[in-house]
Parts: sequence; structure tokens; C-alpha cells
Amino acid sequence: MQKTTVTLLLLCLAWMAGRAQETVRLSLDEAVNYAWQNSNEMKNAQINIIDAEERIIENRAIGIPKLNGTVDYNRYLQVPVQVLPEAFVDLISALNPGQEVSREASFFLKNNFSAGLSMDALLFDGTYLTALKASRVYREYISQDYQVKKREVKNQVIDAYLPVLLLEENLDILDNNMANLAQLLKETKALYEEGFAEQLDVDRLDLSLANLQVEKENLERQKEAAMNALKFTLNADESLVFNIEENLESIATELSPDLLSESNYVSTRPEVKYVEKGIELADLNIEQYKMGYYPTLRGFLSYTQTRQWNTVDDAFWAPTALAGVTLNVPIFDGWDKKAKIERAKLSKEINLNQQETLIRSIDLEVATARKAYTTAQKSLEAQNRNLDLAQRIYDTTQIKYREGVGSSLEVNQAEQSLYSAQANYIQVLYSLATAKYDLLKAIGQ
Repeated sequence: MQKTTVTLLLLCLAWMAGRAQETVRLSLDEAVNYAWQNSNEMKNAQINIIDAEERIIENRAIGIPKLNGTVDYNRYLQVPVQVLPEAFVDLISALNPGQEVSREASFFLKNNFSAGLSMDALLFDGTYLTALKASRVYREYISQDYQVKKREVKNQVIDAYLPVLLLEENLDILDNNMANLAQLLKETKALYEEGFAEQLDVDRLDLSLANLQVEKENLERQKEAAMNALKFTLNADESLVFNIEENLESIATELSPDLLSESNYVSTRPEVKYVEKGIELADLNIEQYKMGYYPTLRGFLSYTQTRQWNTVDDAFWAPTALAGVTLNVPIFDGWDKKAKIERAKLSKEINLNQQETLIRSIDLEVATARKAYTTAQKSLEAQNRNLDLAQRIYDTTQIKYREGVGSSLEVNQAEQSLYSAQANYIQVLYSLATAKYDLLKAIGQ
């Protein structure tokens, strides 16, 4: 029984460990989609869209007739009385000779119950009509904000994803170099034991391999930090293990030549449409304040049934019905609306200035990105030639060394040149991938 319990416990622990180390395949497109679904910024942007929809309903409700019902009951613990005029008392006394007439009288019954319905409706208000239109434009404004947030999240993912690829490429090259160096060290030790190599040759290769191991450990720590930054950007659980399926060469593919000459990029940037909607809202704000100079008209209707009694026998119902309209004509407001209109115009002017600055900044961003991309392309071609040359030199020095016509110092120098060329090539490849996506960001793709 105890053995069975231990077995079940181990199975549960293994299952939990598997859950804790869930692996997710992750290309760049998949990373972007993951962030769109899980990013708190995207969730908040979606909430803002829903809020804009509710704002439309809220504004529309202002012009919909309102119906209210009321029920009221009260009982006088002490019925109020009024003093009758003396002339009225004398008249009653004259009509009823010999009967004593009190000057105090009450016109209220002890019990009062009333129930009624009232309706109030906005018949005309220019500001209401403008507010309805503004709420619909505001929804479009928030929808454009959602597109801006979506683009920002995508750019954040790209900026976090590419460094992971760079570090993985460096680690792959480092592993390959360490394997080659370990093989050379093994061969050199064999030559040393046979008397065909010196201890210095072995020590140099040992030192080179140790240096590469230290560099690998540093790169692994950097990769872990970069992966954590990527998980943070994706709003992913830290227990997830991402399997990165792409490399820099697949990412840094050449762009279409048309993108290097595309001139209609301003219209594709969501920020521009976002600012345009802001200007449209500013216009509606001005219009709304101007409509405040027009009269407003409201209508109302009410019906009430009132029941009064002292005892059940003397109870009676008293109905009341009322209808009417109220016209409110603004005459003088102390220049309040005038000041609001001027402030709204100033706000619109600021929006127009922001639009101009945004378009200029996009033009500069596109020009800079295109220049960086073409420069990275040329640098990659040069570094590719340098890498081929360094590889040939390294291969030649190794052959010479194995044949006994070369020195370990030459091999060490060729090795350092190759590592430097490989690092430069990967860095330029990373720069090309970065420049590519910077250009795509700039033209709104």
C-alpha cells in the first residue's frame, strides 16, 4: 500500500513538472498574435471600445422620454387647521341662526394616498444632436486608438524577439566553434604525446576553449534575461518554455523594392487617422458650444390619482392630469459660451499642429529607416565576404598545422579572426533584421 502511494505521488509530481514546463512553439508572427491576445494594453484598449459603445447609449438616453412612477402615503397625526376670516364666520352665522360657528376649520383629511405617472421628454436641443454625433465619432476615435495600441504592441514584441534570435545565433556559432576547437585540442594532445607538438600548443588551445566556455556562460545568462523580457512583453507566464523556431537569416529576408520607394505610407499609419479623428472631435466640440445659443424645448405629462379619508366610509379619489411644454431661451450667459468656443478652437489648433508634426516625423522616420536598411544590406555583403575569407584562412592554417608546416600561434590568430568575423556577421545580420522591421514600422506595415 505504501509503495502504491509513493508511486502515485511521483506520478503527480511528474505531471505537475510537465505542466510547469509547458513548451510553446513561437515564431515572430505567433509571438505577435500571442501578445495581441494576452497583452494588458490590448485588453484595456478593447475595454475602451466597449466603454465608447456604452457612452453612445448614455448620450442617446438623454433625448429618450423618461417615464417615472410615484406612490406616496401620509397620515396626519394632528390635522392642520386654519382660522377663517371674521366676515366668513358672520356670514355662516347669519345663514344658520342660533348655531355656534367656530373660527377654526380644517381642509385636510387624516389619510392621504397618491399614485401617479409622469413623463418628461426633450423635444429640441441642438447640443444634444451634436453630442450624439460626437459620441459616434468618439467610438471611431477609440477604434483608431485600438489600432495604434495594436501596432505599438507588435513593435514591442519585435524589439523583444530579435535580441533572443541574436543570442541564439551567437550560442549556435559558439557551440560549433567549441566543438571544432575541442577536436583540434584532442588531435594536438595526441601529437604532443607522440612528440610532434609542444606543451605550449596544448596550453594555447586549452586557454582558447576555456575562454569560449566563459563567453558561452555569459551568453546563456543574456539569453535568459532576453527571454524573460520577451515573456514580460507577451504577458506570458514565467513557467512557459518558448521554442523559438526562426533564425536571423529567415527573418532578415530582403524587402520588396517597392517598399523602398512607397510614397503613400502616411495614410497607412494608424496614428495619422487617430489624430484626424481627434480634429473631427474638436470641430464637433466647437459646434456643440455654438448650439448652446439656440433655445431648448421640453415637454412633460403627468397623471395622479389621490385618495383621502378619515374613515373608510368618507374615502374618495381625486384624479389630476397635467401636460405642458417648457421653452428655455438663452439671453445672456456672461460670455461663458463664447469663452468655451474660443478654447475649443485653440484646442483644435493644437491638434492641427500635432498632425503636422506627426506627418513630418513619419517622413523623417521613413527616410532614416530606408537609409539604415540599404546601409545594412551593403554591410552584410561586405561582412559575408570577410567571413568567407576568415573561414578559408582558418581552414588553411589548420591544415598547415596538422601537416606540421604551421604553428599553433598562426592557428590561434586565425581562430580569433574567424570568431571576430562571425560575430560581426551575426551583428550585421541582426542590424539588417532590425532595419527591415524599422522600415516596415515606418511605412505602417
